[in-house]
Amino acid sequence: MQPVSLFWRIFALNAVVLGTATALLLWAPVTVSVPVVLTEAVVLVAGLAVMLVANAALLRLGLAPLDRLTKLMTTVDLLRPGQRLPASGGGEVAEVMRTFNAMLERLEQERATSSAQALLAQEAERRRIAQELHDEVGQTMTAILLGLKRAADDAPAPLRQELHEVQEITRESLDEIRRLVRRLRPGVLDDLGLVSALTSLTEDFATHTGLQVTRRFDTELPALAPETELVVYRVAQESLTNVARHANGRRVTLALRHTDDSVVLTVTDDGSGIKAPREGAGIRGMRERALLIGGSLEITPAPRTGTRVQLTAPVSRKSSDHA
Repeated sequence: MQPVSLFWRIFALNAVVLGTATALLLWAPVTVSVPVVLTEAVVLVAGLAVMLVANAALLRLGLAPLDRLTKLMTTVDLLRPGQRLPASGGGEVAEVMRTFNAMLERLEQERATSSAQALLAQEAERRRIAQELHDEVGQTMTAILLGLKRAADDAPAPLRQELHEVQEITRESLDEIRRLVRRLRPGVLDDLGLVSALTSLTEDFATHTGLQVTRRFDTELPALAPETELVVYRVAQESLTNVARHANGRRVTLALRHTDDSVVLTVTDDGSGIKAPREGAGIRGMRERALLIGGSLEITPAPRTGTRVQLTAPVSRKSSDHA
């Protein structure tokens, strides 16, 4: 059966309203005098009002799918996939909705592919920079420290004190470079695994911010794919950075637990809290990383005060069997 176009459906709605009004005028025992009597004018105005209301209601019903489409088009976010419109039946409106859903599907796939390529390139660049800092700058500053030590041992007392001060400044700079290298590419993640990497991350965070950090890790966590471990680590890193910059809190809890088919990372602080998370570059970056591994990210107010960031990362059947 050929579907009825939107034009003919609207035409039919108006025809029904006008035909009903005409029938009422023909059969109603009402005549129009010249000049018009007040009661006749009241009846005509009331009839016109009924026609307008009925026409508006029918048009609203017929165009409601387009209103839903317009609303979704203005609010859709590719970082929150799965937003679709029901597109049952035939006709032009249903076809437009199916086309829009297909477009969203294609855009989400293209966004996921491009995000994955960008994040992989970003990690490769971080690895390269970390390697250069470690091999070139770090070794150079280590050599400078050794030279300063030898010079201080042979220098007279007044100069020896100044050399010791320069040596201490150089050592602090070397420690800062090593900390930057760990942030750029956490070697402990590759060598000792996710739990050790998160432990090192939180200890370093507590040392440099003065905040109290509580860790809660399940005793038996499944083996995760390397890209999943990296995403969990990066989300934890960004969450702690946001706590230090914006939360104004004193305590942070980092938890990692295992559900039936996923690993859940939760970072909760006792800071000022949020009413609605600002979708800055950091938060959107975390969402993109979550989508990269087929996970999800939720940012909500904590039960009492503060903010809770929760990443749900799926565990592949292969990894679970291996564990």
